[in-house]
Amino acid sequence: MPAGDPGTATEGDASPASHEPPFSRTELRYAWRVLSVTVVGTVLFALNTMTLNVALPTVVAHFDAGPFAASWLLMSYMLVSSVTLVIFGRLADVFGRRESYLSGMAIFVLASLLQGLAPNVWVVVALRAMQAIGGAMILANSTALITQVFPRPMLGRALGIYMGAISTAQILGPTVGGLIADLAGWRWVFWFNVPLGLFGLLWAVLSLRKFERGSREPVDVPGSLLLLCWLGGLLLALSEAGARGWSSPVVIAGSVAALVTLPLFVLVEWRTRHPVIQLRIFGDLGFTIANLAAFLNTLGRFSLLLIMALFFQTTRGLDPAAAGLAILPMPLGMALGSPLAGYIAGAKRHRLVAVLGSALAAVGVLVLALTVESAPYGLLACGLALTGFGTGVFLTANTTVIMATVPDSRLGAVNGLRLTLQNIGNVLSVAMSLTLIATALDTADRHLVYASQEVMSRAAPLSDLVAGYHRTLLVLFGISVLGTLAALFSRATQRSRP
Repeated sequence: MPAGDPGTATEGDASPASHEPPFSRTELRYAWRVLSVTVVGTVLFALNTMTLNVALPTVVAHFDAGPFAASWLLMSYMLVSSVTLVIFGRLADVFGRRESYLSGMAIFVLASLLQGLAPNVWVVVALRAMQAIGGAMILANSTALITQVFPRPMLGRALGIYMGAISTAQILGPTVGGLIADLAGWRWVFWFNVPLGLFGLLWAVLSLRKFERGSREPVDVPGSLLLLCWLGGLLLALSEAGARGWSSPVVIAGSVAALVTLPLFVLVEWRTRHPVIQLRIFGDLGFTIANLAAFLNTLGRFSLLLIMALFFQTTRGLDPAAAGLAILPMPLGMALGSPLAGYIAGAKRHRLVAVLGSALAAVGVLVLALTVESAPYGLLACGLALTGFGTGVFLTANTTVIMATVPDSRLGAVNGLRLTLQNIGNVLSVAMSLTLIATALDTADRHLVYASQEVMSRAAPLSDLVAGYHRTLLVLFGISVLGTLAALFSRATQRSRP
């Protein structure tokens, strides 16, 4: 099969490249060891993200940092990891996944150690960017490693366990972060990564074999640089537009950079022999629609945890800790749905299960939209749980669909592309949702979206704010329906093949 050919599935969800001989018990034991390695690395990444979200006020207070520096403690990590995922995935395809994964773990641990020694907030920001590079190398390789070692009939089950572990880390992260910040101080928010990271690094060294490297293709340096500029400009503009407005010089500069570099990137990738992203892969309609379904489902639901946490604080008067507990049904549902999807789908029903999961999640969002204005918490909890369960089922099944149709020589780059599209959906989802909620209020009252005590004492803004949440959830439901239709169309393209 040519290196750039994504392959087309001819039976179920498997690709021609996946007609392997039966796996021996030794190979299966090795596959499960690889899964355990990737789970440790990805849980470390997820825990690190969630713990700082909660401990951020403690870090900001220690350095007496302003709002701009505080936002970049989170932004630097998100931007750098997002724009480098595809590039590190492709580098791993060429130079070896084991080497890339181990390097990522080492960089991540070193950055964590240095962050606790940082003398000022901007050093922390720079080290967060360094940590994001290590995290991107871990994430870009994890799903690719799993896909490479598991037989296709077992891939969905393995990915379900992997994603269930991520959901569990997201559940534990806020609690762990709060406890560490309160009991041990801000430095241990970063230092707690070190022992876990060293264990993960040692386990990876002992467990991972040296995989056969790619075809020694040259690295597409011009394409990689243009991709960095495009994604960096796009994500910077999207993430800053809500706070600064679209007329801000920062947002304008990011938008211009994205608009100028995108056509240049496409032109370079079409003309080079060894592109960082093989654009011809989008000629596989099933692959393209599956990625579109992933993007739409992310766009329609990623912001829910954030906006529902704000909802419980601003309209129900809960404190942050209680609001965190109130939204737990959603990540709990994801933690249950992710591994279950792999068992339900078996070897050949991943596209069908992806449709069902997306539909369940859309129904959950509809329940939230219809009950958010006056319903008791029990109904809202049901909506959150259903949304989380459906999302977990969809993510496992749809990721299996995407990865199972890709040859080993492109697993890293395609996984990086999949994650990058989801990250773009993440940023858009948050920016869109917060903007929709805020526009329900008068300009002078829009800060009340984040001010729970003040809004609870003012009846008029409170009713307007609740209406804003209702409208936002209806929009998210509509996008979720589009995601379900895309998943359904992806299945239709599969069934239409000979």
